[in-house]
Amino acid sequence: MPINIGTVLTRRARLEPDKEGLVETATGNRLTYRQLNARSNRVANGLGALGVAPGQRVGLLLMNSTEFVESFFGIGKIGGVVVPLNWRLVADELEFILHDSGTAVLIFGHEFAEVATELRNRGDATAVRHWIQVGGEPADGVLGYDDWMAAQPDAEPEPAGGDDDLLFVMYTSGTTGLPKGVMHTHDTVMWAMHTIMATADFRTDDRYLNTLPMFHVGALAPMLCTLYRGVTLVVMRAFDPSDAWKQIGDERITTTLMVPAMLQFMLAVFDADQHDGSRLRWVMSGAAPVPLELIKVYESMGIEIHQVYGLTETCGPACLITGEDALARAGSTGRAFFHTDVKVVGEDGSECEPGEKGEVLVRGAHIMLGYWNRPEATAETIVDGWLHTGDVATMDADGFVTIVDRTKDMLISGGENVYPAEIENVLLGHPGIADAGVIGIPSERWGESPLAVLVRSDPAVTAQDVITYCRGKLAPFKTVKAVEFVDEIPRNASGKILKRELREQFSEVADRDS
Repeated sequence: MPINIGTVLTRRARLEPDKEGLVETATGNRLTYRQLNARSNRVANGLGALGVAPGQRVGLLLMNSTEFVESFFGIGKIGGVVVPLNWRLVADELEFILHDSGTAVLIFGHEFAEVATELRNRGDATAVRHWIQVGGEPADGVLGYDDWMAAQPDAEPEPAGGDDDLLFVMYTSGTTGLPKGVMHTHDTVMWAMHTIMATADFRTDDRYLNTLPMFHVGALAPMLCTLYRGVTLVVMRAFDPSDAWKQIGDERITTTLMVPAMLQFMLAVFDADQHDGSRLRWVMSGAAPVPLELIKVYESMGIEIHQVYGLTETCGPACLITGEDALARAGSTGRAFFHTDVKVVGEDGSECEPGEKGEVLVRGAHIMLGYWNRPEATAETIVDGWLHTGDVATMDADGFVTIVDRTKDMLISGGENVYPAEIENVLLGHPGIADAGVIGIPSERWGESPLAVLVRSDPAVTAQDVITYCRGKLAPFKTVKAVEFVDEIPRNASGKILKRELREQFSEVADRDS
């Protein structure tokens, strides 16, 4: 029988029908696995009635919610392909993804009704045929999610698709400036769950707090694992540090995942007289190295910080550090996950000696199928079964990996991947800018922020002009936070910007706007 990830929920509901499966903190919604599965079946049957066939793409433009979880599994049950959409993107960015993926149905929250209307008014700019709105009053021609779903039977649909069939396409910005769709199948996701569950310390009585947006693999992979393991999933609609502490206490949370910036925010509002983190056993943290002092502070509170290293292309897992090693080897992201191979190689492809810097390569059955409609990019990234991450690291004699740099120009702002080329393309559309280079600068609040280094064609252009110009053309987390003007941007013989020289030149610049 084919492995179909949608039926993971079916099987969990059969084994533990009355166990609390999902809690949505914003609404107080509490569902047993039986109830969650029944709702997921209604979504599956409703999409089938709209003509969604195996292989067709269904977009989710939703905040973290019951509707996201039930829709994901419902789409999977009938062989559809989920396209999780970053709700921080603007209409132009969403249009590209919807068009590139050929998304036929879009389920969106009422918070995004305005951008959905803008997209609908663009006609054939996207392939979307059916628009379904969660909450609020839907416009003419838009289905209301609750009424649409309630009209469907909750009987199990006949499973369709599985194994090597696509399950989701998750878009991540590329170094060319255009987002690339990372393709994962039912098999790659199943193996991601296997390797996470064989490595991370999940227990059947755990209660997991989801704080990251579910359009990120850092939230999606744990969400899948909780249902696979029978762990209660507690969903925050959006992260708020004070509310997170409240939920950790009220919901008896034992595990969660937060990026370092979120951990900093949590400490800033912590009040020992009001907040109870006594049941919180560990916090997984990734996207950027976790400062040693931060690890020590949480350790003094009885909370272990387990640094994780992973990518969308690996469906999450690559390396993880746990237990006593988390403090004893602070700074390291640990060893490879159980069903995962990791090596560090030099420019000639040979494995590096312990402590020698090289590129991180990852191999496992959970590696992506490839990039949607990007065969050349796929061939460059996956070579002989090894995923070339573009990250530079060292590995010690015991197999512990420490990330030290990135070969790609990506910067990470508040846990979000930001690619300079995309910002540079926007900047070069300004009539007063002749040349542009973007690098990351330290940010006290976000870890890194984008700095635009510009050559002006119009001397009257100011830094504020540039920042204002970017607003609305890029998602807020990509918008330039600082500007420096130069006479010339350094490039090599082939015309590539020498980002290392820019970083050295502007090493003293930092984003101190909190």
